[in-house]
Amino acid sequence: MAVKRHNPGYNHAKELIGAGRVVLDDRDVWSEHQPSAAEENAFIEEHGYAEYGRWHLAIDDAHRPDTKGRYKFPYGDFSAVHRCATLAAESRAGQRKYVDVELAAAHLHGMLDALRQSGLR
Repeated sequence: MAVKRHNPGYNHAKELIGAGRVVLDDRDVWSEHQPSAAEENAFIEEHGYAEYGRWHLAIDDAHRPDTKGRYKFPYGDFSAVHRCATLAAESRAGQRKYVDVELAAAHLHGMLDALRQSGLR
C-alpha cells in the first residue's frame, strides 16, 4: 500500500481557500461535519470519482481509481474546506508517517488559521 499526496485534491483545497469557501470551525468536530456515506455516494453518482478525489488530500494506489477506498484524508464537505478536517488529516497523516500528506494538511491548516486571525469567520 502506497499512500501519497493527491495533488489535484491539494490544489483544489488551496483554490477553495483562496476563494473563501471555508468553514473555520474548531478541532474535533469533523465527525459531525463530514459527509455521510450516502452523501458521498450521491456526490460520486452525480460528479464521478475524479471529482470525488479532488476532495481528498491523498490516494492509496493499492486501490483502483473508481473506488472510494482509493481516496484518503478528506478535507471538506463538497462545498467548502473545513478547518477541523485539515486538523484531523494533519494529525492522522502524522501518526501514520505520511509526511507529504501531513505537510499538505499543515499548509492548508496554516492558510485557514491566517483567515481566522484576519477576522473572517
